[in-house]
Amino acid sequence: MEYNFSEIEKKWRQFWADHKTFKAEDNSSKPKYYVLDMFPYPSGAGLHVGHPLGYIASDIYARYKRLKGYNVLHPMGYDSFGLPAEQYAIQTGQHPAITTEQNISRYRDQLDKIGFSFDWDREVRTSDPRYYKWTQWIFKQIFNSWYNLKSNKAEDISTLIAAFESNGNTGIEAVTEFTETFTAGEWKNYSEKTQSDILMEYRLAYLADSWVNWCPALGTVLANDEVINGLSERGGHPVEQKLMRQWSMRIKAYAERLITGLDTIDWTDAIKDIQRNWIGKSRGASVFFPLWKACPDKNSSGGTEEEGSLADNKKGGQTDHTIEVFTTRPDTIFGVSFMVLAPEHPLVDEITTTEYKDVVDAYKTAASLKSERDRQADVKNITGQFTGAYVLHPFSGEKIPVWIGDYVLASYGTGAVMAVPCGDQRDWDFATHFNIPVKNIFENTDISEGAYTEKEGIIADSDFLSGLPVKKAMVIAIAKIEELGIGKGKTNYRLRDAIFSRQRYWGEPFPVYYKNDIPYLVDDAHLPVELPEVNKYLPTEDGEPPLARAGKSAWKYFEGDRMEYNTMPGWAGSSFYYLRYMDPHNDNEFVSKDKADYWNQVDLYIGGSEHATGHLLYSRFWCKFLYDRGYISFDEPFKKLINQGMILGRSSFVYRVDFATIDNDTPEKTTFNTGLIDFTIFVSKEKINASINNEIFSILKKRDFYFNGFTIEGFSPIHVDISLVDNDKLDVEAFKMWRSEFANAEFILEDDGSYTCGSEVEKMSKSKFNVQTPDELVEKFGADTLRMYEMFLGPLEQTKPWDTKGINGVHNFLRKLWRLFYENGNLIVTDAPASKEALKTLHKTIKKVEDDLERFSFNTNVSNLMICVNELTEQKCHSKEILKQVVILLAPYAPHTAEELWSEALGNRAGTVSTAQFPAFSPEMLVEANTVYPVSFNGKMRFNAELPTTFSAKEVEEAVLAMPETQKWLEGKTPKKMIVVPGRIVNIVV
Repeated sequence: MEYNFSEIEKKWRQFWADHKTFKAEDNSSKPKYYVLDMFPYPSGAGLHVGHPLGYIASDIYARYKRLKGYNVLHPMGYDSFGLPAEQYAIQTGQHPAITTEQNISRYRDQLDKIGFSFDWDREVRTSDPRYYKWTQWIFKQIFNSWYNLKSNKAEDISTLIAAFESNGNTGIEAVTEFTETFTAGEWKNYSEKTQSDILMEYRLAYLADSWVNWCPALGTVLANDEVINGLSERGGHPVEQKLMRQWSMRIKAYAERLITGLDTIDWTDAIKDIQRNWIGKSRGASVFFPLWKACPDKNSSGGTEEEGSLADNKKGGQTDHTIEVFTTRPDTIFGVSFMVLAPEHPLVDEITTTEYKDVVDAYKTAASLKSERDRQADVKNITGQFTGAYVLHPFSGEKIPVWIGDYVLASYGTGAVMAVPCGDQRDWDFATHFNIPVKNIFENTDISEGAYTEKEGIIADSDFLSGLPVKKAMVIAIAKIEELGIGKGKTNYRLRDAIFSRQRYWGEPFPVYYKNDIPYLVDDAHLPVELPEVNKYLPTEDGEPPLARAGKSAWKYFEGDRMEYNTMPGWAGSSFYYLRYMDPHNDNEFVSKDKADYWNQVDLYIGGSEHATGHLLYSRFWCKFLYDRGYISFDEPFKKLINQGMILGRSSFVYRVDFATIDNDTPEKTTFNTGLIDFTIFVSKEKINASINNEIFSILKKRDFYFNGFTIEGFSPIHVDISLVDNDKLDVEAFKMWRSEFANAEFILEDDGSYTCGSEVEKMSKSKFNVQTPDELVEKFGADTLRMYEMFLGPLEQTKPWDTKGINGVHNFLRKLWRLFYENGNLIVTDAPASKEALKTLHKTIKKVEDDLERFSFNTNVSNLMICVNELTEQKCHSKEILKQVVILLAPYAPHTAEELWSEALGNRAGTVSTAQFPAFSPEMLVEANTVYPVSFNGKMRFNAELPTTFSAKEVEEAVLAMPETQKWLEGKTPKKMIVVPGRIVNIVV
C-alpha cells in the first residue's frame, strides 16, 4: 500500500464527520479539559498559512489530552459581525449576511482540510440571531445592575431603587460620578424622566455624552486600536474627536478586581503587564483649584488681584468655580507653575477670555482631529494655548495661568493637570517651549537640562513640606489637603469606561426602544431584536446611523417612538462566546448552570497578543459581572493563555525606474514615473547599482520616446505576487499577464537573461501579495505535512518567517515512517518481540514527547518523532509492539496518517486512535543491563570491566578483585584500598 496522502486524508475527514469522532460529552465522568482558540473573523481573503498556527497547536494539545483520558471540549465558530462586510455592502449593495455566509463557507472548507478535531455541532456565529439573542440578554442584565462598593460586586438595580425609596441616596456607596444628594421623598416626587436620568448615573450599562473617535467617511465610531496616526485602520480616512451620546459599559467599576485577578491566572508576564498598565492604578490626591475671576471689562487677559476676587477660595470642595485635578505627586503641589486642561474640558469655553477666544477655538479644532492614542504618543511636537484665565493655588493663593494642551485627555482623570515642570518631563518641555517660569522644589537638584523625575529626594521651598523626604511628603500633603477640605486622597485608574455604541449596520442590535426620550428594555419574550432591512448601509443624510433608515414595518419587533439606532461593538459577542460553546443549543439560557459548572474555565486559550487591551480585558469584565450576578461559578474566563507569534511572509519586489526632467528655465526637478509614457521599465535587482543609463535610453528610443535631459530619480520597489517568483527569479511573461498596466513593460535583465527580484520579510498580507494559502500546500504535500511543518518552524510564541524550503524534509519523514509498515506496497509489520534497542528508542521518545507537550513545546516534538523513526529504521524494527505506540505518539501531529496506519496496518478498529491510551513511560527501559567500569591502578586506567548495573559498590569491588586482569596488575601485592563510584569508575590503590 502506497502513501497516498490525498486519498488518506479525504477518507478520514469524511469518517470523522460521519461518526462525530470529536463530539464532547457534557457532564462526563471523565475529567474535563477545555481547549479554545480565539475564533476568527471570516474575511473574503480566506486563511493564509499564518492563521492556522495557533489552531494547529491547540488541536495537537486537544488530541493529546484525549489520549490522556480527558473529555475534551474543542469548539470553533466565527466572529461574524465586522466592518469589512459592511464596507463591501456599502460598495456593492449586497447584504452583509450574504458576504459573511460566503466567507464562512470558504473558511470551513479550509479548516476541514487541515484536519482539526473541532466539535462542529457546537459552532456559533455572532451574527446569528439565535446567538445574539443572548448578547442582548446579557446587555439587559448589565443595564439592570449597579456596582455596590459595600459588597464589592454588581447587584440588581432593584436593590438600589429600593434604597432610594427608603433613604434617598444617602449612604449609598456606588461606582458613579453622580454627586448630588436627594431624600426618599424627593426621589418619589421626581418625574419618570428624572428618575431614569439619575439611575443612568449608576447603571453598569448607561447612556452618556462621551468623547469618541469619529470617522465621518465610515460614518461610525472607532475603537482606539482601529485608529492609526489619526486615520482609520480600514480605508485610511481622517478620524476626529467628537462628543456623542453613546452607550457605555462601566468597566472601571471592576478596575481593582481586573488587576488582582491577574495573580490567579497562568498568563505571560508580558500580557499581564500590558493589562496592568492599561488599567493604570495610581494613588494620589484629588485637589480643587479655585478659579480667579477678573472684574468684567477691565482686563481681558486676567486683570490683577485687586481687580478680581477670590472665587469661593475659602469654601473648599468642588464648586462651579473650581477646577479639580488628580495628581499622583501631591508632594510637589508647591511646584505648580501652570495648569493644563484638555481642549475638550467643559470649562474651557467658560473661562477663556475674549482676547484668546479665536486662538483657543482654532486649537480645539486642531486637537479634535487627533486620536487620543496619537495625542499621548506624540511627545516631540509640543503644542498648547493660553486661555487668559487663572486659578489660585489652594495653599499659597498665588495666581496660576491656565492653558489647554492636547497631551491632556478629557477622558482620563479630571481632564486637568497641575503642571509641575521641575518634576515632570512633559511639563518641563511645555514650560520651556512657552517660556513659562519653572519653580524648583527639590533640594540640591539641577533642572536646567530637564525635570527631576525620581520619586526620592528632599522637598524644598514648599511651606510645611520643606525638608521632608518625598515619600513622607506625599502622606503629609494628602492629610493636609483633606484637613483643609480642598481635596481628598484618592486611588485613580487610567482605565476608562468602554464605549459600547457603533454607528454601523452590521452588528448586534440593542434590545432598547425609546418613549419620550427615555430608554426602555425589550421584554425577554421578544428577543432577539433582529436587524431590519434597510435600503442603504450608509448613515442617513441627517447623520443618523444606518438603522434609522428602517421604517417601523422593517423591524420584526418595534415599540415606543423608535428603536435604538446604534449597534453593539464587535467585542460584545466575543466577550462570552466561550460560555455559549458549553451549551450552544439552549433556547432558555445562555448557558445552563450545570454545564457551566462542569466545563468551568477555559483550561487552555490560544490567540494573538494584540487582543490584550480589547477582547481579553472585556471578556474578563463580563465574566466577573456574570459571576457577581450568580450565573456562573468562576470569575476568570481563561485559566491559561498562550499567545502565538506571527508567521511573516517573504515578499518579493520588482524595481521600477523613476525619472526626473530638468526644466531649462528652472533648476528644479519635476519627477514623473510612468504617467508620461505608456509603459514601465523594471530593472533586475543586481543591475540597480550598475551603469544602465544607456540601456534605459535604448529602451526609450526603441519605443519612439525621445527625451532630452532626463535623469534617473531612483528605483521604486513594487510588490509582486510571490506565485510569479521562484528562488527570487521572476516569471517575466506571467508578470506581464498579471496586471494590465504591466502588459507593455520593459525589463533590464541579468547577463544570463533572468530577472532577479528583491525580497523582504514582513507581515503576511493580501496587499503585499506575499500570502501563502494552506490550500495549495495541502494539495501538494498533505495536511499532516502542513501541520507538522508549521510546528517545526519554531516555538509557538515566536514570530517567524514563512519559508517552505524545509517542508520537503517533513514530508519525507512521513514517507519514511510509512516504510516501517509497508515495503513495495506490502505490509511488513510483524508480531515479533521488540528488541531492547527498539524499546529504548520508544520509551525515550515517549518521555520526550510527553514532557514537551506538557510544557507546550510543540516544535521540539517534531524533531523527537523524526529521531525515533530514524533509529527504528536503522534497527530495521517492524514490531507491532513498538509501532503501535509510535502511531499513538504521532496521532496529535499527523492524525490522518495515524488513523490509516492504526486501522489498516495494525488492525485496530477504525477511528479509535483518537481515544487510545497514551503510551506509558517505563524508566527501566532506559536503564542499561550492564555498566562498563574503567579499572585504574594508582590512577592509571588499565582495563575495562563490564558488570551488572544493579551491583552495589561492595559487589563491584568483589567482582573486580576476582578478575585475572586485576591479579596481573597487582603483581602479588595487597591493595591498600579500593575506590568504587557505582556506575562510573574503580580505582585500586597499591
